Amino acid sequence: MTLWNKAQEWEQSWWGNCINTFYEEEKQLVYADKMGLERCGNDKTPYVYDLHGISVLDIGGGVCSILLKCINIKRGVVIDPLSMPEWVIDRYTHKNIVFDNIKGEDIEKEPNGNTFDEVWVYNVLQHTENPKKVVENAKAIGKTIRIFEWIDIPINEGHIHTLRENDLNDWLGGFGKVEMMNYRPARGKAYYGVFPTKL
Repeated sequence: MTLWNKAQEWEQSWWGNCINTFYEEEKQLVYADKMGLERCGNDKTPYVYDLHGISVLDIGGGVCSILLKCINIKRGVVIDPLSMPEWVIDRYTHKNIVFDNIKGEDIEKEPNGNTFDEVWVYNVLQHTENPKKVVENAKAIGKTIRIFEWIDIPINEGHIHTLRENDLNDWLGGFGKVEMMNYRPARGKAYYGVFPTKL
């Protein structure tokens, strides 16, 4: 069993039955703001993001992609290699979001050549087998990449890479913002930004 496979087992166990995702979703509100998503609350919740009719691929969105909090989505696709309960898949289906059980390293261009207006990468690269390849795939299929990642975190059982600012800048072909954060529960050194690609 590879190191990545072991880390996936750890991650699958961490999510458990996937029912209580509040902790992760609370952090995602910070990620969304830092990635520049436009919040447009309504009478039910302040946590709604208007995508103005664009298409989005969410790499590693897992159980509770930020796309679930978005409106005006032209096309939404979430990919994640973890096994999800059927009700999680149903939740995406009811939102007209496609869920595909694949790795970010295995993204391929669609036969018709379709691309995405945006690719979102948030709190996922530490979990991937080859983070550079995931970013390369994102650049090959999306016109813009929005990213939020924790950096300089030591490797552990579930996070098999330590992400560095210089590497991310190199892979993305630009310069992200780095910030020490202390938002409950999002705490640590973060890297984020919006990067146009050459598509």
